[in-house]
Amino acid sequence: MVQIPQVIDRTRVAALAEERLDWRFKAVPAAAWGATVAEYLATGPTLDDLATPLVTLDAGALDHNLATMAEWCAKAGVDLAPHGKTTMAPVLWQRQLDAGATAITLANLPQVNVARAFGLRRIHLANTLLDPAGLRRLSADLAADPEFRFASWVDSVRSVELMDTALRGAPAPVDVCVELGSPGARTGCRTVAEAQAVARAVHAAPGLRLAGVSGYEGAIAHDATADSLAAVAGWVADLAELYRLLDAEGLFDQADEVWVTAGGSAYFDTVTELLAPLGDSRTRVVLRSGAYLAHDDGFYRGISPLARAHSERPFRSALHAWTRAVSRPEPGLALLDGGKRDLSYDYDLPEPQLVRGGGRLAGGRITALNDQHAFLRDTDVQVGDIVRLGLSHPCTVFDKWTMIPVLDDADAELPRVVDLVRTFF
Repeated sequence: MVQIPQVIDRTRVAALAEERLDWRFKAVPAAAWGATVAEYLATGPTLDDLATPLVTLDAGALDHNLATMAEWCAKAGVDLAPHGKTTMAPVLWQRQLDAGATAITLANLPQVNVARAFGLRRIHLANTLLDPAGLRRLSADLAADPEFRFASWVDSVRSVELMDTALRGAPAPVDVCVELGSPGARTGCRTVAEAQAVARAVHAAPGLRLAGVSGYEGAIAHDATADSLAAVAGWVADLAELYRLLDAEGLFDQADEVWVTAGGSAYFDTVTELLAPLGDSRTRVVLRSGAYLAHDDGFYRGISPLARAHSERPFRSALHAWTRAVSRPEPGLALLDGGKRDLSYDYDLPEPQLVRGGGRLAGGRITALNDQHAFLRDTDVQVGDIVRLGLSHPCTVFDKWTMIPVLDDADAELPRVVDLVRTFF
């Protein structure tokens, strides 16, 4: 029987249930201090046992989104290396890997360090790693563990030279993907010709190995207008052309597996349509969507391919905030006790949804956030009411919470706490 290598250290992940709860975790009530996560959950806590402000995850929505994305990728014939920087939660990474993910994508060296601490053996770094000590340490890990796979990005000959110099004398080469960008966007070579030159430099560098082509189409567009979708499609077509040119030139000859990778949570349908035909026994087309797992009630709710295509099975928002009205200083204005330190606000302001025990809100809008307060206007909320808010852009929610309670059903009359998710930012 073939032994399947362990992609993440399950023992280390399971040990999170034995972590002692205390004042470090702002979501955890004082009554739980001193207990382990497992001991606290065994007491059967409910939402009413938790203080505000609070952010929670919905267990049913997480299950739904996990299965929906896994099935979508399987049907489309593409792999998934979800972006772990969204959650930085090893227990959720493990669930994504168990559902069929190829690897976990990360964004910087500190995140890679967290992943390695939990024994993650399939890491795709969607960034250029130039730290010499970090490169040499990863090279040593690659040499010591034949099952460990790591790849970084690169978008300039200068970066190739710096990486190769850092790896001089290192025990194993480091895989890199040439990143294609777009004028005015984020990182990445601005033209296919420039990317070809970088790929040739990688191929000639003893410390590196060319392992694919990569990029992020989400840096090109931020809505689903016809012009934005066309811009995304044009960039994806260029990425496919870059792969074909490098493959024809034989520049992937040192790689046992080649990745063609793009695809955030906004345009993975377009990416798949144009890149999936490139996949074969050696070349893997890999999406890197990360926000799909928690989804949201804002940016991704509107732009997700499953929403735009009117899918019968769209993603569901698993993220909610619970805040208490602490002041009504004037008619039509209530101040809630959650602000920028607790809630995301970079894409859209939170969305008022319901009053705990009082049903759905009729009207109401958040007009501003201070550090610790939200301004709720145009609805009849009284001091002491607990208001549930929908959130936008999960990537800037998780980093504000080191421990996030998971509710069995955020819409239930009395939701039960069924898990606590530990994050590492």
